[in-house]
Amino acid sequence: MHDLIQRLLASYQQSLQSGGYAYVVFLMALESSVVPLPSELIIPPAVLLVLAGKSQMTVPGIVLAATLGSWIGATAMYWVSRVAGRPFVMKFGSYFLMPPEKIERAERWSDRFGSVGILISRVLPVIRHLIGIPAGIMRMNYLKYSIYTVIGSGFWSAVLAYVSVIAGHDERLMHGEIREITLWLAGIGVVMGAIYYFFVHRISEKEA
Repeated sequence: MHDLIQRLLASYQQSLQSGGYAYVVFLMALESSVVPLPSELIIPPAVLLVLAGKSQMTVPGIVLAATLGSWIGATAMYWVSRVAGRPFVMKFGSYFLMPPEKIERAERWSDRFGSVGILISRVLPVIRHLIGIPAGIMRMNYLKYSIYTVIGSGFWSAVLAYVSVIAGHDERLMHGEIREITLWLAGIGVVMGAIYYFFVHRISEKEA
């Protein structure tokens, strides 16, 4: 497992070196669409690569690229859902990793928090890549949807970048020691799990 994780990380960082900002945009667009690719696995390795002096990218540039990618993916989800409509999405969503129960949860979230929920959702796993569905189905004003998406995505990308800069001061992490990588990933996972549980299960489900 140790060797596998290190090979995957090395492969990803090599792709970042050749793809640069465009690769970050592409991955973050996937992260905000039907592919539940965690941004926690996209932004930190890119920032650490910059801190190690192995990339021409900059940390602010990564944040901007990640925000743009998130907006592109969220826009795709919005317009597909708006054009297709709720019956189609509910019937065929499972084929794209969007089962009805997840869609209904996103709808409850949208009903509970309204347009501000778009902003909050950008820091929540699962809800993050599904929130465009109810927004599109309900024909939310696209400009407002875009603004909240950009603000929320930019904030979350900046938070991940900031945490990654702090992590960059850990010499053992920068040298690729698997124990340190695991500890940082586990820490992020615990925090995200707590946020998800609080907002989705303790708040939004009270309104169900």
